[in-house]
Amino acid sequence: MQSTANYLWHTDDLLGQGATASVYKARNKKSGELVAVKVFNAASYLRPREVQVREFEVLRKLNHQNIVKLFAVEETGASRQKVLVMEYCSSGSLLTVLESPENAFGLPEDEFLVVLRCVVAGMNHLREHGVVHRDIKPGNIMRLLGEEGQSIYKLTDFGAARELDDDEHFVSVYGTEEYLHPDMYERAVLRKPQQKSFGVTVDLWSIGVTLYHAATGSLPFIPFGGPRRNKEIMYRITTEKPSGAIAGTQRQENGPLEWSYALPITCQLSMGLQSQLVPVLANILEVEPAKCWGFDQFFAETSDILQRVTVHVFSLPQAVLHHVYIHAHNTIAIFLEAVYEQTSVAPQNQEYLFEGHLCVLEPSLSAQHIAHTTARSPLTLCSVATETPKGLAFKDPALDITKFVPKVDLQADYNTAKGVLGAGYQALRLARALWAGQELMLRGLHWFVETLQATCRRTLEVLRMALLFLSSSLGTERFSNMAGMPEVQELKRAAELRSQLRTLAEVLSIFSHNVTEKQTSLSSLSSELAKSRDQVHEDRSIQQIQCCLDKMYLIYKQFRKARMRPGLGYNEEQIHKLDKVNFSHLAKRLLQVFQEECVQKYRASLVTHGERMRVVHEARSHLRLVACSVAAYSTEAQKVQEGLSKILDWLSLQLLQDRAKGAQGPPTPTAPYSSSAPKDLGLQLKDLGLHMEELCKEMKLLASDLQDNNCIIERLSRVQSAPDV
Repeated sequence: MQSTANYLWHTDDLLGQGATASVYKARNKKSGELVAVKVFNAASYLRPREVQVREFEVLRKLNHQNIVKLFAVEETGASRQKVLVMEYCSSGSLLTVLESPENAFGLPEDEFLVVLRCVVAGMNHLREHGVVHRDIKPGNIMRLLGEEGQSIYKLTDFGAARELDDDEHFVSVYGTEEYLHPDMYERAVLRKPQQKSFGVTVDLWSIGVTLYHAATGSLPFIPFGGPRRNKEIMYRITTEKPSGAIAGTQRQENGPLEWSYALPITCQLSMGLQSQLVPVLANILEVEPAKCWGFDQFFAETSDILQRVTVHVFSLPQAVLHHVYIHAHNTIAIFLEAVYEQTSVAPQNQEYLFEGHLCVLEPSLSAQHIAHTTARSPLTLCSVATETPKGLAFKDPALDITKFVPKVDLQADYNTAKGVLGAGYQALRLARALWAGQELMLRGLHWFVETLQATCRRTLEVLRMALLFLSSSLGTERFSNMAGMPEVQELKRAAELRSQLRTLAEVLSIFSHNVTEKQTSLSSLSSELAKSRDQVHEDRSIQQIQCCLDKMYLIYKQFRKARMRPGLGYNEEQIHKLDKVNFSHLAKRLLQVFQEECVQKYRASLVTHGERMRVVHEARSHLRLVACSVAAYSTEAQKVQEGLSKILDWLSLQLLQDRAKGAQGPPTPTAPYSSSAPKDLGLQLKDLGLHMEELCKEMKLLASDLQDNNCIIERLSRVQSAPDV
């Protein structure tokens, strides 16, 4: 046990160790509060006095939620060693998080954004106080859990920090070699004499490497054999890196250098976030000072990312979920353009459903009017594509699995188990993503089919009403008295109009029959979708993968413990061998379930989705034809009504004349029809005219409704020509 006046700790409770100090978990003697104490060793006192006290002075100036707090500076009793008493972060460091097999391919998007927000805020506080850290890396970013369970990351270890303004330079070398700026790497690691001085932007290079590591789970610059084994190539990669590249790798001994300008496909960050982050990484991982951003631009660009909100959009034709990052104060027009950048669907061709309802997005409105979305409840981008949907692109986790070496090698076995377990967690994430993709495909298509079914029902109802009016209007009793009337031009025209009405009724009847067939087809498709959703929900492949992972993790924990031992006894070694066999069997089973249950079903669902989209496309095309035709026949019905109105006006005039003659005396015997005949016929034709007027109103209403639907259909049809991304 060791202690100061107010704190007590045991040397077994080691949290971390460096060249000049060790950090332990300690307790306050009075309150029992947990703290971290940094105890300096003898080597630290060999440094100049000003260097020894620099860390105390820097920490005393800083006070921020994303920087580890300094509580006190005390001394041990006998040796009078300096002790820094600091805030204790119970969840380890960012490096601890990244070392977990679950994060072998980088952090989830939400957690990465927390890291970015905390690092940017902490660094901004340092720059406001003129401090350069000089040793930024995941191991110096501590993590603790807030009151609501959220992660909070804090910068720590200010042993290399010093006060430095933006225009000042320093010549001393500090830091960890994988995260060092190339100029510092050249002097500190390669031991090459050079007279360069360094500015505050060396922290930006370290931040870039750290953020890449957090996003991908690996370092950006990796020579063959690793950074620590091939230092000359490591330096070459960082200094020869083309502008815009964010990573470089040498895959073979003495092989060529390969450059990457994007994050790897295994990264958990969405393409929407990647498109924002990659330019930041590219501009702070620049060796030449003239090309590298300064802190002001770095803070401006990262703050821009952190101030954005995420809108989740599921593209139905692509069967891909997109994360669209926009500012809340942006207009919807900007959102539509952002969707276009990710989907290649032009803004004028974008139509959305949200939770089964048509979602009309007015371009001039604020983006705040967009519904709150999540990955499970996104906006559904509706467009009918005849091509097979591409779906989620991913790398097969089996490609990242290595086999155990035959002999017992505790360190090698641990490394292999850790790598295989990381690939297993990646398979689990992909299985969940594929399951969610199927669910979103089925749900989105179900909503789209329901929309078309509603259009069918409305169309059939209006067509039925139109046919009733026409049937009533075409009754023979309405024209029975025409035979007694003189064959004037108006009555001939009335007969022609009656023929047109009969033709119109026949055409509308055919339309009604065809729409009924499409409605039946859509109803059948809706039933299929419901069955498919039930099957997806009954699938247990994710639970099987999780079960394998749980068992593999227990073996991995044993391997992690065993690697710290100098060797194993005979019986322990036999158990270790058996664990290797069981671990390999579980990994094989996990991959089998992933391939046969998850991947194959997902690919089959993409094929079926494409076929169902074509059925919907046919129904949509037919409704489009009906909409256009009804609009045309509505115009024709209007002309018929106008023609009948003229005849009605003429007959009304004849009735007035007949009544006038009747007032003068009885009709002559030569009259071809009685005075009551034109009166009855006039009333019938007047009634017919009123019916036709009502019919025209209904036809116009139908045409208007279908025209609205037609506008949507027209937009959707244009989407077919837009290429998928």
